[in-house]
Amino acid sequence: MALPQVVPVETPEIEEVPAGDRPWVTIVWDDPVNLMSYVTWVFQKLFGYSKEKAERLMMDVHTKGKAVVSTGARERMEMDANQLHGYGLWATVDRS
Repeated sequence: MALPQVVPVETPEIEEVPAGDRPWVTIVWDDPVNLMSYVTWVFQKLFGYSKEKAERLMMDVHTKGKAVVSTGARERMEMDANQLHGYGLWATVDRS
């Protein structure tokens, strides 16, 4: 009787954090249209951020090209992005 051959099996690389455990985020992207003061005001109005936090996020958008402005359930992040669109800001939803 022949012994079964051992064949090595390739294992796929696995992310350290399962996709189901990663929260969703709303990202605001830089644009050449909106004033920095307006973006700061929108962040304060929609999210209730302090002026300091809203300015910090606005500066990230301005200097880094984007900023994560909210984190949570997908449905909530989609609502946040839609509200930002209503104010004329470019926003997307993604996994963190």
